[in-house]
Amino acid sequence: MAESRESDISCCGTTFSVYILIIVGLVTFAGLMAGLTLGLMSLALVDLEVLIKSGRPQDRGYAAKIFPVVKNQHLLLCTLLIGNSMAMEALPIFLDKLVPPWAAILISVTLILMFGEILPQAICTRYGLVVGATLAPFVRVLLWVFYPVAYPISKVLDWMLGKGQSALLRRAELKTFVNFHGNEAGKGGDLTHDETTIITGALELTEKTAKDAMTLISKAFSLDLDATLNLETLNSIMAMGHSRVPVYYQNPLNMIGLVLVKNLLAVDPNEGVPLRKMIIRKIPRVSENMPLYDILNEFQKGHSHIAAVYKELNETNGRPMDGKQPEVSDVHALTTNDGVQRLKKVPGTTTFKRHKGCSFCILDVENAPIPEFPPNQVVVGVITMEDVIEELLKEEILDETDEYVNIHNRIKVNMNASYEKLPAMNHPTQPSTETSSLVYATDGATTASTGFSSATESSPVTKEQASQGNVSRER
Repeated sequence: MAESRESDISCCGTTFSVYILIIVGLVTFAGLMAGLTLGLMSLALVDLEVLIKSGRPQDRGYAAKIFPVVKNQHLLLCTLLIGNSMAMEALPIFLDKLVPPWAAILISVTLILMFGEILPQAICTRYGLVVGATLAPFVRVLLWVFYPVAYPISKVLDWMLGKGQSALLRRAELKTFVNFHGNEAGKGGDLTHDETTIITGALELTEKTAKDAMTLISKAFSLDLDATLNLETLNSIMAMGHSRVPVYYQNPLNMIGLVLVKNLLAVDPNEGVPLRKMIIRKIPRVSENMPLYDILNEFQKGHSHIAAVYKELNETNGRPMDGKQPEVSDVHALTTNDGVQRLKKVPGTTTFKRHKGCSFCILDVENAPIPEFPPNQVVVGVITMEDVIEELLKEEILDETDEYVNIHNRIKVNMNASYEKLPAMNHPTQPSTETSSLVYATDGATTASTGFSSATESSPVTKEQASQGNVSRER
């Protein structure tokens, strides 16, 4: 005991002051190591890259200083932990020279806990970016000092655990992340409702197919190829308000093309011009399982903004794969987007050349045979570009001819108003139910009114859909 007391350092001397400074330095160093371990290791590489590219000017500078330091995360972790361990292990040695052993243990634990762990980690957690950028040069020096010891350990960790990968959010997590940044979430975000809706709509679009956005064939407006463009037919087309109308041959399920309404503007209703004399364009055909992003990319090429959607039949019994066969008698109402399509990523560039005139898109029904399609493909609906855009925006798009009682149920109520403004033709306020050459449907989001849903039962329905893929409802 006498020897140990003689080895103790007396108070207030020069050596005592030096030991006090060493103890303060060790506690400070241990605190820096603990705080930097938590602060720097909590900064994901992806977050730093985002800040470097699109952060505020000040944050960009901070992130640029930190990124090279945290790039090798295992080496950084080993360096900081080695420094922290050395400081904490050395502290009791110096304290033991100043105070009794029990006091040395008590003081070292208190100092390390308060000033070497809790306080530094709390500060670095809140101001990790600023503290990390400020101390980045000091950390670089430590990396070189402890490199001979830290590097082998870091390589072992790389071999055992693999190098740290950028932690990207999954699609569902990203949607929730965006919603949290909306001002409606009340968490301090500044994204508006429209911004969050469009972003989440774009993310959800990859899960949707043509079936999810199409207008059912039973609610689609179409014309028979053998129809006559008299006053009644033209008034019906005008009442629909569509810019494109599908054309079928003999059966509404046998869609062979489409006609642009603007090409009918010069037609004299008194001459009774046959529809087959007009320019009939080919209508693309798409599978009901075709992703919406694929369909959107096809629409962007400019060949057509409307497509027929078909279902594959079971070749063994001639029925659809899901066992549901479209009823011919049901194909006489206005079309709506009732389905939801699943979409895939479309390979290739997103820029397309515009085909002026698109001569290869014209269907020659006078000099060439009527197109025939595989018998195992049954048309179940049509889809337009507007349908796809509505799925992207997650909202209905209304134009001058759209009036709804209920947007979500897509109940259209403006048909009477449209008919009241048509040329006098001895028609009731509701459209005639005896029109033999018309099949009523809307393109895309509009739905049939009560009068149209019962129209044209005499029109036959074909089993096939247009064979190329994009049915878009444009107005």
